[in-house]
Amino acid sequence: MSWIVWLIVAAVLGVAELLTTTLAFGLIAVAALVAAVVGTFHIGLAAELAAFVVAAGAGLGFVRPIAMRHIKQPPLLRTGTAALVGRSAIVLEEVSEHSGRIRIGGEEWSSRPYDESLVIPVGAKVDVMQIEGATALVYPRE
Repeated sequence: MSWIVWLIVAAVLGVAELLTTTLAFGLIAVAALVAAVVGTFHIGLAAELAAFVVAAGAGLGFVRPIAMRHIKQPPLLRTGTAALVGRSAIVLEEVSEHSGRIRIGGEEWSSRPYDESLVIPVGAKVDVMQIEGATALVYPRE
């Protein structure tokens, strides 16, 4: 019946993890679940405690540092032409299948419509869908 106590301990630690989000209580809760599984085999309290200590040590010593490094990574920054995709622009010269000019922020770019059948008039607002070399592929805003 000791496995029931381990399940209760795991549940309490799981709730504590939800309240604190430190990842430590969650890993210790997993260790309590491991001890509960060992407890179902009726091997003895010493084996259950050993399983708990080994699982908690492995979780806190190996898994938590790796997880914390992944959590604290800065978001990927888009730079260069990738940073222009998704921005809005204004049409300076009519954008057609063969030519066109737009202004993205303070820069002028050559442009073509993303949908080759479109012709976008001067003054229209467009979204930059893709950059091919020095040409922005754009689509008119609705």
